[in-house]
Amino acid sequence: MPPEAPPPDAEPPYGPPRTGRLEPSRYFPAAEGADDDGFIGLGGELSPEWLLDAYRHGIFPWPHDDDDATPWWSPNPRAVFEPGQMHVSRRLARTIRSGKFTVTSDRAFARVMQGCANGKGREGGTWITPAMREAYTHMHELGWGHSVEAWLGAPEDDQLVGGVYGLAIGGLFAAESMFHRERDASKVALAALVRHTAERGYRLLDIQQWTPHTGSLGAREISRDEYLGRLATCIDLPVTFGAIEFTTESTEDTE
Repeated sequence: MPPEAPPPDAEPPYGPPRTGRLEPSRYFPAAEGADDDGFIGLGGELSPEWLLDAYRHGIFPWPHDDDDATPWWSPNPRAVFEPGQMHVSRRLARTIRSGKFTVTSDRAFARVMQGCANGKGREGGTWITPAMREAYTHMHELGWGHSVEAWLGAPEDDQLVGGVYGLAIGGLFAAESMFHRERDASKVALAALVRHTAERGYRLLDIQQWTPHTGSLGAREISRDEYLGRLATCIDLPVTFGAIEFTTESTEDTE
């Protein structure tokens, strides 16, 4: 289960950075030994034990379909958002302030995963297979998986139009995927996640691979060595996810 909440008088980021190296993995070879594509190995399980061990060591599953053994990866370079740093354009800031979308957390985890699996551009297949959806939904039930939802209007209207999901382990939040059915809905959810994780004391917001789209929002690439070093400093921090409190009044553009 996730760690207990920090003491009431503890403020993020819960003390000075920790130093050192990651302990050896129980199931995987060292991430530094990945090939040029970031491939670690094939097989294993999508159980909580395997997933937690993987993410604690900079490794994640990226399957091709449900018929294949699970491939595991640790790419170099790695894409991250620095804590609290996302480029919010004037137009996106206006959209957030307009109140068009309502942002919540952990209200529709399975539906967010389904939306990501069926999102635009994935008509020909997706790595978010039924086995992945089952495994990560179980992680959500155990308290490790979290979602941020963007609703058109009030959540009670049940119009889920965007979202992002991932795993929270110590001071790491590993964002897996996002989707939208209305323009800017996924960006609004991501902006809420970036702000929320910074406020809670997360030190690493991992998005795995850089794309021009995430780059335009402020994501940057770091080397695998830097990623693993930063992971070692934060993976055991007693950070808890809590609930999203995303107020439109505090949103400012960064242009």
